[in-house]
Amino acid sequence: QVQLVESGGGLVQPGGSLRLSCAASGSIAGINAVDWYRQAPGKGRELVAAVSSGGSTNYADSVKGRFIISRDNTKRTAYLQMNSLKPEDTAVYYCYARVVLTNPYRTNDFWGQGTQVTVSS
Repeated sequence: QVQLVESGGGLVQPGGSLRLSCAASGSIAGINAVDWYRQAPGKGRELVAAVSSGGSTNYADSVKGRFIISRDNTKRTAYLQMNSLKPEDTAVYYCYARVVLTNPYRTNDFWGQGTQVTVSS
């Protein structure tokens, strides 16, 4: 069974920083794309940042220049460094990964449980 476990959320003042982590565990042969999504109260889930297996990154316009997505394949962990946080960044943040499984080899999509980020003074 594959699990994605997020951590690092919390309460931060405007202008502050947080670093989210997403650790994968289980019978994993590899991890392809890893994305971070967020969902604010009363809104749909939106893509915040994405990183490919090769390290290419993409960002939502609203976070460009403030957020950095990265991954450490040896640790099977992805990160989202969030700087210059704004109240409108308040949301539950979810990680998503397309995972290559073993026995038999196949890909499947997994989601983390979410971590709350609140930006408020």
